[in-house]
Amino acid sequence: MARFQKLEFQPNTQSQASSELTSRTSSGAENWMSRADVCRRSGHFETTLQYYSRALEDDKSLVAAWVGQVQMLVMMQEYPEAETWSRKSLELFPAEGDLHAARAQALCRLHRTKDAYGAIDAAMHQPGQSAYRWTVRGELLLAGRQSAERHCFDKAQQIDADWLVPTEIARIYLQYHQPSNALNRARLGVERGPASGYAWYIQGMCLSELGMDVQAHKSFRTCLELCPGHREAEKSMQSLNLGSSLWKRLRSFWSH
Repeated sequence: MARFQKLEFQPNTQSQASSELTSRTSSGAENWMSRADVCRRSGHFETTLQYYSRALEDDKSLVAAWVGQVQMLVMMQEYPEAETWSRKSLELFPAEGDLHAARAQALCRLHRTKDAYGAIDAAMHQPGQSAYRWTVRGELLLAGRQSAERHCFDKAQQIDADWLVPTEIARIYLQYHQPSNALNRARLGVERGPASGYAWYIQGMCLSELGMDVQAHKSFRTCLELCPGHREAEKSMQSLNLGSSLWKRLRSFWSH
């Protein structure tokens, strides 16, 4: 837990702060949240986590930052820490559906299925709805090998047309070794966000998992054109065996 000691938890006790300080604090928090959003959309999860934490230093009432911290810990595969911080944040905001969903996702990754279903049920019973709650519900069904996960993912995409939604759903499918289903979602992410290097990168990962190295190379190359210096895309391109893929395609052509 040492690397996560800077994550914020203690509530703000200075309730009588001046209006000037409140305005300045709000502005600072908005700045950090904006930076977090940019980094998240680039796939830089550790930096995103740091920005969410900085936002909470300025404004501990930002539920989106609490949720974001847990989501980034899940993305970084720090599942015990994600569950810990989701539980602590729920002590502050017990009626926030997305925080219950965040805990459900962490519990799912920890294979605590019964607890995860309890958490997502709590999330779905809170007022309102969000793409994230439906995404997590879909992941729980996917983890349980239930085909109904598609309905949940479709519902998430209907609630929020942001390209990031199907792109993150694609990552979930990759987590559960279903690259074909992942590719369908990743392609939608690229369609909705053609200028997003991260969307192209995730599509490339799906294509690579399916052995479609030539197409994967094109996706990674597009990612690098949009985001020069994207390290993950560069590494993924280097790992592709394009010669072998081309030979397989030619051999398949000659066999007909």
